[in-house]
Amino acid sequence: MARNGLCLPGNAPAFRATLVLSLLLLLQPIRAGHDYHDALRKSILFFEGQRSGKLPPDQRLKWRRDSALHDGSTAGVDLTGGYYDAGDNVKFGFPMAFTTTLLAWSIIDFGRVMGTEQRNAVKALRWGTDYLLKATAVPGVVFVQVGDPYSDHNCWERPEDMDTRRTVYKIDHNNPGSDVAGETAAALAAASIVFRSRDPAYSRLLLNRAVKVFEFADTHRGAYSSSLKNAVCPFYRDVNGFQDESLWGAAWLHKASRRRQYREYIVRNEVILRAGDTINEFGWDNKHAGINILVSKEVLMGKSDYFESFKQNADGFICSVLPGLAHTQVQYSPGGLIFKPGGSNMQHVTSLSFLLLTYSNYLSHANKNVPCGMTSASPAFLKQLAKRQVDYILGDNPLRMSYMVGYGPRYPQRIHHRGSSLPSVQAHPARIGCKAGSRYFLSPNPNPNKLVGAVVGGPNSSDAFPDSRPYFQESEPTTYINAPLVGLLSYFAAHY
Repeated sequence: MARNGLCLPGNAPAFRATLVLSLLLLLQPIRAGHDYHDALRKSILFFEGQRSGKLPPDQRLKWRRDSALHDGSTAGVDLTGGYYDAGDNVKFGFPMAFTTTLLAWSIIDFGRVMGTEQRNAVKALRWGTDYLLKATAVPGVVFVQVGDPYSDHNCWERPEDMDTRRTVYKIDHNNPGSDVAGETAAALAAASIVFRSRDPAYSRLLLNRAVKVFEFADTHRGAYSSSLKNAVCPFYRDVNGFQDESLWGAAWLHKASRRRQYREYIVRNEVILRAGDTINEFGWDNKHAGINILVSKEVLMGKSDYFESFKQNADGFICSVLPGLAHTQVQYSPGGLIFKPGGSNMQHVTSLSFLLLTYSNYLSHANKNVPCGMTSASPAFLKQLAKRQVDYILGDNPLRMSYMVGYGPRYPQRIHHRGSSLPSVQAHPARIGCKAGSRYFLSPNPNPNKLVGAVVGGPNSSDAFPDSRPYFQESEPTTYINAPLVGLLSYFAAHY
């Protein structure tokens, strides 16, 4: 028998019953329909609220103003621009690069169905790549962070008022950081594909820089948290190691350049760099599942049999996230949300769902299913599972609450975000000092500035959500939650 695209063996009734009940819970819609195009527009608009530097004339979130206009000056370089990663005012290069890679991947795979929002998505991408080009302009150096995190986190102030230390942190041959450099190379290479026809000269600049940054990452191997220690720990320390970023960077350089050297690097280093490790993870820290999905596309297109083991890993990833299987490595909340322990759970929801949808498209073109022991998952089922996660975010959940600010009748009002929670410069022109903002942080009142499109960390494993600034793991938005959501929403806006 088959239900929702998942083929089940006829000789395992108990297993079948458990699985079907799990699927019915996860895939049954709570209410009909969503305006995916409206959600897409808002998910991209969010990035304008995260901009650092001199804002452009077409800035749409008007409560934001210019900020951090002297970033890099203490190191004699221009590091203005880029994105604040979350609700604070530090520019962390590692998650910013991952955000940029996922924005690029969203546009590469789903740009053709973005409609009028494609232009805004490309603008959001370029805001990231312009900064990454600045951060890699000095040969043999990558500037990986601007802002002292302890000083910043000790204050609650608008980015426009920022007076905390804007310390510049870098990696070089004496202080390697193959993780952040590998991710930066991946971001530049992926973006070069997006701009290939739109701006050929810019695309060539991105690809050439990606080549140099990858060479630096591979030549001087090491983790940036080992080099920079307290500046990075415990904020964006690469717990998983730098090996996956090396393969990830090579995979995107292969896709962008088609040079044999990167194909050979991937094949040669597959085992050494542990392509098959922790395959049910994907995010700023762990690229394993993403590597396997990205590389396996070529196998499914019938082009690269030498990557067959990556497809096997990709299939293993799919099986590890399917609900109801005896050995599933990903939990689901009672309301059907993917849940992994740790903070900011929505980062797992959007990233894993993006891979489910992306792989389902690759499988569809090849007319393939995913074998998972006694079951077989079809592309249609994977799409439905990804859609169920997106629908949960948009309001199909036990609280009937959208976790995207500004979408639907009910959404988070007290997000953990300095600029959103403090009065805007227009409403309160006088400076608000480091500790003077504390009363706004502790206030029970809703945030005065709506950070439209921001998706927060989300509910806990029991589907409960506090909607309170101090609960930052649940109430803080991040750029790397939204970046894969752009691709998901683009697809569902076009097909539902």
